[in-house]
Amino acid sequence: MKFLLMFMSKVSEWKKEIKRHHHLILASFLFLLISVFFDLVAGAYVMKKGGVVAPDLILDTFPTFDLGLLFVWGGITMVAVLFLYPILFRVRDVHKVISQFSLLIMVRSIFMCFTHLSTPSDASTFTVPYLVSFFTFQNDLFFSGHTAVAFLGFLLFRQNKKLKYFFLITSISMGIIVLLMHVHYSIDVFSAFFIAYGTFRVGEWFFKKINSYEK
Repeated sequence: MKFLLMFMSKVSEWKKEIKRHHHLILASFLFLLISVFFDLVAGAYVMKKGGVVAPDLILDTFPTFDLGLLFVWGGITMVAVLFLYPILFRVRDVHKVISQFSLLIMVRSIFMCFTHLSTPSDASTFTVPYLVSFFTFQNDLFFSGHTAVAFLGFLLFRQNKKLKYFFLITSISMGIIVLLMHVHYSIDVFSAFFIAYGTFRVGEWFFKKINSYEK
């Protein structure tokens, strides 16, 4: 009975937090939809236009490894944790996480359109779940989304020791995995850390502006 009362109290607090921040949450979801639209348009563009296969010091050194399961389900797990943790435990940060993720996706969409590289010819193939297939494209290389999103999680949850290390280890692991699979060039992975940090800082500046206006 005590556990049930505690649970109901937590649910009640969760609902209050949702109501308190619902305008920002709705705005962040709208931003997410816009970024998804950008991603779909950019993905279709790079698939149509193609690009050139470039030499790469690291890819030319190592053979291709079949790590499709880690690539696909590691990415899905990473994104699920990124969104579910604030939704369940830190509702006041939901809009920040969604907006930061959306900004990163939008920036990546723009970069893809100006980086005409083709997927390495010896890249490992992989199968994705049906819904995920709508967001999977050929030649969407610069920069590595798997690496950048995981590193963004590290930046967003630096105050949580377990999550911080989970996302940091994931970002490094994903960078290694995509290189071993030859589905990204080295520059796609190395630049992902710097670009994710840059978009994060822009997002932080924006939220500080919002907070100052609210006060």
